[in-house]
Amino acid sequence: MFQKSLLELAEGLRRKAYSSVELTTAFLDRIRQHDGVLNAFITVPEQRALADARAADQRLARGEGGVLTGIPVAHKDLFCTQGIKTSCGSRMLDSFVAPYNAAVIERFDAAGAVLLGKTNMDEFAMGSSNENSFYGPVRNPWDTDAVPGGSSGGSAAAVAARLCPAATGTDTGGSVRQPASLCGITGLKPTYGRISRWGMVAYASSLDQAGVLTRNAEDAALMLGVIAGFDPRDSTSVDRPVPDYVAGLSAPFPGLRIGLPKEYFGPGLDPEVARLVTQAVDELQRLGADVREISLPNTALAIPAYYVVAPAEASSNLARYDGVRFGHRCEDPQNLHDLYSRSRAEGFGAEVKRRIMIGTYALSAGYYDAYYLKAQKVRRLIRDDFARAFESVDVILGPTAPTPAFDIGAKADDPVTMYLSDIYTISANLAGLPGISVPCGFVAGRPVGFQVIGPHFEESRLLNLAHHYQQHTDWHLRAPNLD
Repeated sequence: MFQKSLLELAEGLRRKAYSSVELTTAFLDRIRQHDGVLNAFITVPEQRALADARAADQRLARGEGGVLTGIPVAHKDLFCTQGIKTSCGSRMLDSFVAPYNAAVIERFDAAGAVLLGKTNMDEFAMGSSNENSFYGPVRNPWDTDAVPGGSSGGSAAAVAARLCPAATGTDTGGSVRQPASLCGITGLKPTYGRISRWGMVAYASSLDQAGVLTRNAEDAALMLGVIAGFDPRDSTSVDRPVPDYVAGLSAPFPGLRIGLPKEYFGPGLDPEVARLVTQAVDELQRLGADVREISLPNTALAIPAYYVVAPAEASSNLARYDGVRFGHRCEDPQNLHDLYSRSRAEGFGAEVKRRIMIGTYALSAGYYDAYYLKAQKVRRLIRDDFARAFESVDVILGPTAPTPAFDIGAKADDPVTMYLSDIYTISANLAGLPGISVPCGFVAGRPVGFQVIGPHFEESRLLNLAHHYQQHTDWHLRAPNLD
């Protein structure tokens, strides 16, 4: 049961091989069995999950519902979920119970999916390893000494360990794709504006985008079809028709033009990761792809630009956590200044404080033009690089991360080295482009993935490539042995 895809699980529900209550109970039991080690979940609302499952069984008995009706799904703990704690992995929101559902949660509820739990994450989505959570680090199910990647590491670890069939995540600089690579699963970040951000707690508003973490491209297509679409409550949501992503999986593949940026295969890339990605490219060529070298000359500027833009937006977004309206409040404040300073000092972790200070500095008088404005100009150059590249190729392929998963604590004292973990993923966020990470092998028992980036709103093209690759390889079928 735990090795089945979403379609296979849905077929079993309709054949009455098991009920949604039985399916949900099985996953709840598996979470109880293994999550004590992995720490992938922050909240597992068992009674809510079973109530959702009973409601789904009633819908199925009436012949109603869709593919996801009755399927348990986990959600990253920054999607507001009515009546359930939404913590963002932070002490600041440890006691916050959301009074409403995020748009993503609403769409899964409407589809009849079961809310299995809320997954662990880097605090306020700030991190590349899932070590920054107030609730402790998540461990990679392939090697529990290793990180799962971040910030959606809880979701990635839960899917990889088969604690849930699929999960949601968010991607601000690679936080769906990078943990997908490090955990050996499929992770899709759609185009900015494709999925509503309403009710998704903000980190950097011009970069944040919800995404999905699944076993394979077919499951990702199913999940995306449920949550994609216009939402008038989100001013950045794009009013554009949603294609049938599942139908697009079977579109012809031969002749697809794949660009390999020379900047993605230079110094800093682990030789074994490069070898596995090259093998994946060779397989795609055998399937009929046309592969050619391209250049994205401003790639090296992505990290410094991102770490001005994202912290600047974070410093603004996180100003609301002041100990007054909601969130952590210090005890016995002496005055208003003491209330603000101690509540924020106690509520935020070290990485969040670091990024708030960087962002506040970049936006301060005398430095705005030198840092923030210049970073936005670089962002436009990066976007233009992609636009020129897509004149000659259909998609761009490279490694998702420069290395396999590293050991927990290995980079904790070196923030700059940690930031470089996202060197290949950040550019897509700065340009608002869709990207997908696909598993393609292992280095010393730890998974590796390759990344494909496409033009705006061409998620079907990415899913099609990933699906064809997965029809001829079995990396996505492999699971860690936890039992």
